Amino acid sequence: MGYYPVPRTGSAGASMDDLVIRGGEVLDGTGAPPVRADVAIRDGRIVAVAADHAAAARRTLDARGLVVAPGFIDIKTHSDFTLPYATGAESKVFQGVTTEVIGHCGLSVAPALPGRARLLQDYLAGFAPWIEVAETSFAAYMDRFPPTAVNVIMQVGHNTLRAMTVGLDDRAPTAAEQDAMRRLLDEGLAAGAIGLSSGLFTAPGSFARPEELHDLLAVVRRHRGTYATHVRDEADGVFAAVREAIAAAEASGVHVQIVHLKLSGVDNWGRAGALLAEIEEARARGVPVDCDAYPYTFAANPLRNLLPLWVQEGGLAAMLGRLGDPAARARIAGEIEARGLTSFGRVPSWDAVSLSTSRTRSRDAGRSLGELARAAGVAPIDLVHELLAADGGATFVAVSSIDEADVRALLRSPAVLVGSDGRSVARDSVAGQGKPHPRFYGTFPRVLGHYARDLGLLSLPDAVFKMTGGPARVLGLADRGLLREGYRADVAVFDPATIVDRSTFEEPHQYAAGLAATIVNGVVVVEGGAHTGARPGRVLRRGPAGVA
Repeated sequence: MGYYPVPRTGSAGASMDDLVIRGGEVLDGTGAPPVRADVAIRDGRIVAVAADHAAAARRTLDARGLVVAPGFIDIKTHSDFTLPYATGAESKVFQGVTTEVIGHCGLSVAPALPGRARLLQDYLAGFAPWIEVAETSFAAYMDRFPPTAVNVIMQVGHNTLRAMTVGLDDRAPTAAEQDAMRRLLDEGLAAGAIGLSSGLFTAPGSFARPEELHDLLAVVRRHRGTYATHVRDEADGVFAAVREAIAAAEASGVHVQIVHLKLSGVDNWGRAGALLAEIEEARARGVPVDCDAYPYTFAANPLRNLLPLWVQEGGLAAMLGRLGDPAARARIAGEIEARGLTSFGRVPSWDAVSLSTSRTRSRDAGRSLGELARAAGVAPIDLVHELLAADGGATFVAVSSIDEADVRALLRSPAVLVGSDGRSVARDSVAGQGKPHPRFYGTFPRVLGHYARDLGLLSLPDAVFKMTGGPARVLGLADRGLLREGYRADVAVFDPATIVDRSTFEEPHQYAAGLAATIVNGVVVVEGGAHTGARPGRVLRRGPAGVA
């Protein structure tokens, strides 16, 4: 594979393609079999997908033996925490990702109301210790988002709305607070956010009852937006939680995306088939519901979210105060022993929880909390208190809580798309510190290489559909996700024989192998194994004709 210049031909005024990708096996994103064709790009759009395209071009990419696909759409990310600090989006563009959906799990960096930006910053620090939050409306946040290497689609987070109005208390909103949430959501959707997200698994979203969400979904429906939910429980209560999401879709008529679907905790392993059957039954009767999943048996979350919800209530200071009480820590340890980790279920021991990022213990990244507790001669819950107190609550961990057989069942399902639940990071940025989850670097090549090619779990056209045409349909993208004339030129070119993830928990900061090129809005971002430095991504906004 290589680029080579083509001499200009024809009259001086004749139009010329900017780039032609020649001779590749084109997977158009619909799930159809590959077709050998050239893909021509001009002014950021695809102008031809045809055999032996004859027009002259300023540059040509020789894609013989390679697959040419739409750029991958990462439908589930938290890159809003990292893209302003790693605008090159290295960990994603080296996978072929060209568009990311941010603001998930109820967590958006905007709106941040006057006098409440610090509260939001402290809250989000559990997910990103480096984050800085300034007072802003959602519209101003979208307008000021920096140029990046990938396109960005934004959502308004319910947890953020609640923090800005109700605070972090375990109570229902007052009528005035509910009205304020509706108004803030309306402003975000009017500015072009695609929809609402929720994180019902952790405070303060966990304190919301269904009627609070249904009221907000009426605003979403009026704007023809979408709803993405991290359901209330992914462990012992996962069936009830998924039913709650289905009921929200059925009652509101709003399309619901159940994000990073999983069955967490050893007591729930092997139940994916039964859970998928309920989702498929809802889809069969016309309920607008889809799901996404990532191809790993580890989850990741702030350490504080593993604690019982009553411990998290009231915010950071209240949580640390409870953890500082030996009697409260004993109660917490007892509840975890009896019922498992909040939202993650029972795991064999604290050896299944490993340190990912920490403000004060970066030297221990990758080591398990069980190992660290034994080395320090303390009980695991005492170590949890020590870490959270030292970090100001900003400790992030990985949790081994998912069964591989369930991962495979989910990936095979027509209801399940591919989303990383990861972030755009660069090895040398503040956002790339510690030992992050390998999904940041490897989700899409892992599905294409390990699960599709090596295991034959799904065909290559089906795998690409789950990353391109599938999410484009769910998101209502007007002109992305497929390789068609007139569509935006977001393209991934890869070697189907060698594409593979290389990121591991031990050495996560490794880019995938087998990617030949990533093109965003007609601009080459990755070629020859190197980042070009281009930042052609756009903030995509929802409008009457879809997201564009």
